[in-house]
Amino acid sequence: MSRKLLLEHAEVPGIETYAVYRKQGGYRAVEKALKALTPENVLDEVKISGLRGRGGAGFPTGMKWSFLAKPEGTPRYLLCNADESEPGTFKDRLLMERLPHLLIEGMILSAYALGCRTAYIYIRGEYKWIIKILERAIAEAYANGWLGERILGADFSFDLHVTPGAGAYICGEETALIESLEGKRGNPRLKPPFPAVSGLWGCPTLVNNVESLCAVVPIVNDGGEAFAAIGVGRSTGTKLISACGNINKPGVYEIELGLPVEEFIYSDEYCGGIKNGKRLKAVVPGGSSVPILPADLILKTAAGEDRLLSYESLADGGFVSGSMLGSGGFIVYDEDQCMVRNTWNFSRFYHHESCGQCSPCREGTGWLEKVLHRLEHGHGRMHDIDLLVDISKKIEGNTICPLGDAAAWPVASAVRHFRDEFEWHVLEPQLSQQRNFGLAMEAVAV
Repeated sequence: MSRKLLLEHAEVPGIETYAVYRKQGGYRAVEKALKALTPENVLDEVKISGLRGRGGAGFPTGMKWSFLAKPEGTPRYLLCNADESEPGTFKDRLLMERLPHLLIEGMILSAYALGCRTAYIYIRGEYKWIIKILERAIAEAYANGWLGERILGADFSFDLHVTPGAGAYICGEETALIESLEGKRGNPRLKPPFPAVSGLWGCPTLVNNVESLCAVVPIVNDGGEAFAAIGVGRSTGTKLISACGNINKPGVYEIELGLPVEEFIYSDEYCGGIKNGKRLKAVVPGGSSVPILPADLILKTAAGEDRLLSYESLADGGFVSGSMLGSGGFIVYDEDQCMVRNTWNFSRFYHHESCGQCSPCREGTGWLEKVLHRLEHGHGRMHDIDLLVDISKKIEGNTICPLGDAAAWPVASAVRHFRDEFEWHVLEPQLSQQRNFGLAMEAVAV
């Protein structure tokens, strides 16, 4: 049974309220920090923990915090990225919905370590009901002295606000989030300068994901070394995984990093196996922006070792035979799923969500969608398959923000690992459009 650092009390009735959260030990970490630790002590514990950003990139959190500039007389801002728009990812929603005070406590601790007086939770506009939950929890925190002036009598004051976005995936990129928070169109900024030097209103700004900020609470409570003792290698602690697709038990699971992928998929403790007894075909392990892996490569690395749910193991082999842990959006496909259809669906999303600043992304995502639409709807040509790869190469690495890469990687990996399906769509255009792709292929084989 995996240890739970974040979801330990998630099923406790009323845990979203201050009274119940406090009864379960809530805000104990803030008491410890303000009474016994300096801001530098808290930063050191986060560094010792080895915590890596849980929003996708996996950058060491303590190192990122240490980059925050501290010019004399200039305010510093802490931003919580709650714009959870990655297809297949819904773990931050669970944290905010059931454990809003855990996020608030994590932000108080982070702000204390960073010397921030003001913070914002930037949340996607579609989470309307969660905005109300957060606002209610923040009001409770103010009423009980955990937010506002001189918290617990210490020389530390902190204000927290909730700001909804307008439903743009691109605002999950930290500089686009900052632009949106300033009231402008959410276009990513050119870097440098980085937000740690010049972010919100030109001031030093730190942007962290919901899960990353929540993880600071157990780190302060139990110490960085205890957190680092969980996991494997440089993948420390626990991680929330959003599991969906053709599995028996979709949901959000807190796993210890280093758990074998095969155990995660087939164990009754987690996904419970493939629905209807079907065979596993492929997995997108880290949200729609990471490379797709076929069954053989998601269960084993190219070297034949067990594939683990860790940053290093999933990346083993690069994008030829590996992928990324990303945001932990774990999408499972069974044998009847059509990879062309699913890849086209991803491309439709990224074309729609491109901000249009960069021509490789603006035009390239449109071409990916157009060619995949042609293949899926029975009008594809054999050279379209190589055209997809060529377009992906021209997008990757040539845009201001990572959205271009996010659009290119799933397409390139789908062609790499499932080229026979793409060719089949050209050779059998009528059969390839059937809903049950597996049965359609079997019919041709017979």
